Amino acid sequence: MYGQVMLAEDKNKPQDNKPKDYVLVLGVESSCDETAASVVRRTQDGKVSVLSSLVASQDEIHTPYGGVVPELAARAHMQKIESMMAQAVKQSGIKWTNLHAIAATSGPGLIGGVITGLMAAKGLSVSLSIPLIAVNHLEGHALSPRLTDDCPFPYLLLLVSGGHTQLLSVKGVGEFTRLGSTVDDAAGETFDKTAKIMGLGFPGGPAVEKMARKGDPNAVKLPRPFFGKPHADFSFSGLKTATMRAFESLGTTSNKDKANLAASFQKTVCDILCDRTKYAMDMFKRSNKGPYRFVVAGGVAANASIRSGLENLCADKGFTLIAPPLKYCGDMVP
Repeated sequence: MYGQVMLAEDKNKPQDNKPKDYVLVLGVESSCDETAASVVRRTQDGKVSVLSSLVASQDEIHTPYGGVVPELAARAHMQKIESMMAQAVKQSGIKWTNLHAIAATSGPGLIGGVITGLMAAKGLSVSLSIPLIAVNHLEGHALSPRLTDDCPFPYLLLLVSGGHTQLLSVKGVGEFTRLGSTVDDAAGETFDKTAKIMGLGFPGGPAVEKMARKGDPNAVKLPRPFFGKPHADFSFSGLKTATMRAFESLGTTSNKDKANLAASFQKTVCDILCDRTKYAMDMFKRSNKGPYRFVVAGGVAANASIRSGLENLCADKGFTLIAPPLKYCGDMVP
């Protein structure tokens, strides 16, 4: 996401304190319910080092509501954003005047949170006379594996998060071709709603995954929309509704019942993701030469069962799986 950053040249101030062989960027993320800031260094040879990375969670604020409340999220961002940026710079071991640019999420996301982070970054860029770089939330996810892995272009990307589920051909920074997308709900949103329906707590994705470890993934039969269809689009609305009805039909639910339903739901999502990705892989191969790389990114990419299923699919289809570390799967920087 920082590949397009150029060295800042302030015509009114000397630049002796800013070496020319690398760039230092302060990143700010506030698109949902976590306030994050990070300092990243990129050298001329393209190598990236994360000098600091801090995340302030809002789980305690939103847990009573079983989901993110946009107004409360925006207020929490306002209270934390300045201190998070200051801590990120301090922990990185640099000074404010060493920064070459500031990058901030500009959307998509919850508008109150996006504006808070973007305006804080804008004010800082003006005061330091350095560029402000508006970063697309989804592009940040798409390029996140390149922070830690050798991940040359092109590659096939499954972007699977709370608000988005897409399959993209990634040919470079800003060069994306969408091969498939959800026609209704996103996979992550379906996880969150399922957790809320079952009373598993917040955040929903990890809660469902934890409960699913104790259950039988074949206990409850659930629909798999578009399964086997010759395209790469997704649909999760019907699965969400079917899971709700299955839970209601259980009556008084024991932990075993919840575990079986959670495991069955998780397996169904995994089956859908793998089936749709299989068709996208065929599409990708028709327009690209090997070796073939497949990247999975976004919050749902942290789910171990889904990663395992995609790993098996890659082995069958001749792709190398590349996934960012779990700490870089969510909405946080870098």
